[in-house]
Amino acid sequence: MSPRAVDAMKAADVVLCEDTRVTRKLTQRFGIETRLQPLHDHNEDKMIDHVLNLLAQGQTVALVSDAGMPLISDPGYRLSRAVIQAGYEIMGVPGANAALMALQLSGLPTDKFFFAGFPPNKSGARVKWLKEIAAVPGTLIFYESPNRLQASLSDMTSVFGPRAASVSRELTKKFEETRRGSLEELTAHYDEQGSPKGEICICVAGPPPKEQATEADLDEALISALATQSVKQAAAEVAKALDLPKRNVYQRALILQKGE
Repeated sequence: MSPRAVDAMKAADVVLCEDTRVTRKLTQRFGIETRLQPLHDHNEDKMIDHVLNLLAQGQTVALVSDAGMPLISDPGYRLSRAVIQAGYEIMGVPGANAALMALQLSGLPTDKFFFAGFPPNKSGARVKWLKEIAAVPGTLIFYESPNRLQASLSDMTSVFGPRAASVSRELTKKFEETRRGSLEELTAHYDEQGSPKGEICICVAGPPPKEQATEADLDEALISALATQSVKQAAAEVAKALDLPKRNVYQRALILQKGE
C-alpha cells in the first residue's frame, strides 16, 4: 500500500470496508488505528444517510476495497453518487486495479478497451450477454470467479471464435500469473488443469477488422437488389450489408440503373 494511502486512512475518522476482518489485517500491519465500519452490497443504501451525517459533522470518511479498486466491481458507487449530489468533495488515492494490470500484461491492444465486469453466472444468460458485446471495437476485459472460469472460456470461444486472449490471476499478489493463447487453447488448458486459485481477470481481443467490399462486390450486390427494389431501397440495403457510405452506394446504383 502506498504511503499516501496509509496517511489517508490514518487521517480519516472512519474507514468503510467490505469486510472489517480483512481490512483489519491491513490496518494492523501499517499501524492504522482508525475505526472500521462495514459497507457492502447488502447495506450500502442504508449506510448512505449515516455517512452523510458524518460528513455534515465535519468528519472525514475513507472507503477501501478488500481487493482491487473501490467501485470497480465493488461497492461504493451509490454512496459516492450520493456524496457528490450532497455537495461534498471526493478525492481518490490511486492504487492497484486488476483490470488495467491484466490489460497491460495481456499482450493485446491497449488503445481501445471495454471493461465488462463479471459475466452472468448461468450459461444461457452468459451467451446472450456475450453476443451483445461481441462487436465492441476494442479489447474486452472481464472479471470471473475461479470455479466458473472454464465455463466462461468455453462460452466465449463459441461466441467470439478464435480470438487471442489472456487469463491473469492474483495480480499484484505473491502468486501473480498470466497465461496467453487463443480462447480455444486457454479453454483446453484449464479443462485439463482444473480451476486456478485466486482472483481472475480475462482479456479477449476485439473483433477482427471487416474486409472492405470491392467494386465488383458492390456492383454484384446492387444488380441483384435493383432487380426487385427501387434505387433508394436497393442502395440503403446494400450500404448496410457492405458497411459502405449510403451516398456513394446510391450514386453507383444510379449509374448501374442507367446501364452505364
